[in-house]
Amino acid sequence: MELKLYNSMTQQKEIFTPKVPGKVGMYVCGVTAYDLSHIGHARAAVAFDVLYRYLQHLGYELTYVRNFTDVDDKIIRRANELGENPLSLSDRYCQEYLIDMADLQCLPPTHQPRVSDHMEQIKDMITQIINNDCAYVVDGDVFFAVDKSPNYGQLSGQKLEHTRAGERVAVDSRKRNPADFALWKAAKPDEPSWDSPWGLGRPGWHIECSAMSAQYLSFKFDIHGGGIDLIFPHHENEIAQSCAACKESNVSYWMHNGHVTNNNEKMSKSLGNFFTIRQITEQYHPLALRHFLTSAYYRSPLNYSVSQLESASDAVFYIYQTLQDCEVALSSFGEGNLKEGTGLKDGKVPRITPAAKDCINKLGSEFQTRMSDDLNTSHILTGAFQDALKFINSSLNMLKKKLPKQQQLSMFQSLVELEKEVKSVLGILGLMPPGTYSEVLEQLKAKALKRAGLVEEDVLRLIEERVTARKNKDFARSDQVRADLSAKGIALMDEGKETIWRPCVPVEQEQQTPSVEQEQKAAPIGQEHKTAATGEEQKAAATGEEQKA
Repeated sequence: MELKLYNSMTQQKEIFTPKVPGKVGMYVCGVTAYDLSHIGHARAAVAFDVLYRYLQHLGYELTYVRNFTDVDDKIIRRANELGENPLSLSDRYCQEYLIDMADLQCLPPTHQPRVSDHMEQIKDMITQIINNDCAYVVDGDVFFAVDKSPNYGQLSGQKLEHTRAGERVAVDSRKRNPADFALWKAAKPDEPSWDSPWGLGRPGWHIECSAMSAQYLSFKFDIHGGGIDLIFPHHENEIAQSCAACKESNVSYWMHNGHVTNNNEKMSKSLGNFFTIRQITEQYHPLALRHFLTSAYYRSPLNYSVSQLESASDAVFYIYQTLQDCEVALSSFGEGNLKEGTGLKDGKVPRITPAAKDCINKLGSEFQTRMSDDLNTSHILTGAFQDALKFINSSLNMLKKKLPKQQQLSMFQSLVELEKEVKSVLGILGLMPPGTYSEVLEQLKAKALKRAGLVEEDVLRLIEERVTARKNKDFARSDQVRADLSAKGIALMDEGKETIWRPCVPVEQEQQTPSVEQEQKAAPIGQEHKTAATGEEQKAAATGEEQKA
């Protein structure tokens, strides 16, 4: 299928055609490094990381540039508050951002330029804009003359007579037009500054991205991305100044991700209603946060809520437990048996079952259809993907029974192929864990304990208390222990004579009936999956039977 991307410039989806066949140049506006990055920054990074991964999957050779703004009014103000050198402060937060990106499994861009390292390119571009009579100098400041940009407003739809100074641009009576914006700011006392033809100073906000994108991608490249709040004035001004410096300047596709909201209000540092990435990942696994961020179409608003993070955490636990069980089963069988066709007369590799082939085809088709439609990841991890996980689990349960050799081999081969397809989808979405499944499952359990305010010894002690209560036929206490833990996000499951625990979405007291699927994921392969559901323990004890999942 042809990839279609929504172009903010034309306000419609367009078939993606790079300027150079087989190669893609992409520039994404990064963070202003003056504080820890928040979940809104995470959304932009993950959205364009998914695009980066998918374009690579399609076979394109990419040059991906994501900048750091390390010279800015906000950085200077924060540094003055802390009594720190502005460049030292911004460097520290650049490094913290890279740690967050690694935690979220965002691939490193090809280039991550900083403003402070590109002063010569910035000054050269400003000089070119002045020479083309599109900027003017006033007392060491250089302003872009928006009246010289005939198409100003083409991206945002803003009419020039209605535009106002950007949020980082103070109204200045020296401007010829109030909408004119600074390309270069004259030095002020105790601020970092660089020498220039117009005197000591530093760049304005917008010029940096034009200069750095031209440096690494030329004036003509394929994709320019960022948050929807950057359309005006930042990206509008980028277009104006880039075209003023080079008439042939052109970006084929402008792409913008939607806001993250908190109680339906845009999450931002200026409003003080944000959560940092670090605050979230202290309580939830980074892969749970990434799952949450990819659960919505990148252009739509995404409302932050604890319940959605809980659901995302539960979903990734189920995914990795399924893959862990599958891996254990395939490992115990031995890959060599499949390659050699052990037990088959013709010695050929066994074929996958028709049901498995259908499941694989549906998963691949649904994934390709949604990704080709402007990276619509909102339902990729539901539907056919969930059907694939259920198929793996049902196949693993079937393999515990005595089956004819050929049928057994066919089922194992089906699991091998289905696992590959599931892992391919997860890989493109950036949701394959960096270590083993068992490692990430333990990490998810540790986060769940932290959110519950417990340590594992507490849970084991309560499990023992529940066992004792059941022996004493104190089923009210037994049910209460289970209910109390479930309310804290800890689910208890019974496997024969053993009780184990796993994370779950915290359940209200009156709704604490764990799903069969959750019960099944707790038990290792090769054992009967059993449960004693809340409120059913007394019945099971009275009849001498246990409820089977």
